[in-house]
Amino acid sequence: MNQKQMIADIEREVKYTRSYIGKSKLDGRVMNALAKVPRAEFVPGDAKSRAFVNGPLTIGYGQTISQPYIVALMTDLLELKAEDTVLEIGTGSGYQAAILSVLCKQVYSVERIGALSKTATQHFKDLDYSNIVTRTGNGYQGWPEYSPYDGIIVTAAASHIPEPLVEQLKPGGNLVIPIGPPSMPQELMRVHKDAQGEVSVDSILGVTFVPLVDEKYH
Repeated sequence: MNQKQMIADIEREVKYTRSYIGKSKLDGRVMNALAKVPRAEFVPGDAKSRAFVNGPLTIGYGQTISQPYIVALMTDLLELKAEDTVLEIGTGSGYQAAILSVLCKQVYSVERIGALSKTATQHFKDLDYSNIVTRTGNGYQGWPEYSPYDGIIVTAAASHIPEPLVEQLKPGGNLVIPIGPPSMPQELMRVHKDAQGEVSVDSILGVTFVPLVDEKYH
């Protein structure tokens, strides 16, 4: 498979799930970003032959790089503008952050596993994604220093919506996060904060993610 075939697979899956996600096509800017960012550069060497398969891949440390369709959908749900600042929880391979960096002004990304954060940061440097800042830390707590954010995306499943992330979301912004216990059905949720600061939550689609770990309990 190649990147063009991956895009075609994403478009087919969007149409297949349109009754759940409420649309039959995703934002063209999002799809262009998926076509532009070289996914093969963000997967381990032994998985590069499967880099463009529309499915998740193991990246070590019990973590995965998400299915391209899910990356596209979650990115679309953020409804980003070019001048926006985004917080990502769960840098992982760095692929999702690279997609975001093409679509917005600044990306801040937090990863609890130091080795993954280090590798992803090197990828960003090598590929000249200069608008991504990374740190190793507890994603449940967000990154207050640079808040509020126009969008927040979480690439691991939480048991509930972390209040610090809601607090760090700018009015008018969206938080996209999978919610549910490990090894059980989870729901991809979009949390919207309106201009008055009121919060609403919509369930989008059933998903499966690795768990988001709150290190303060460990």
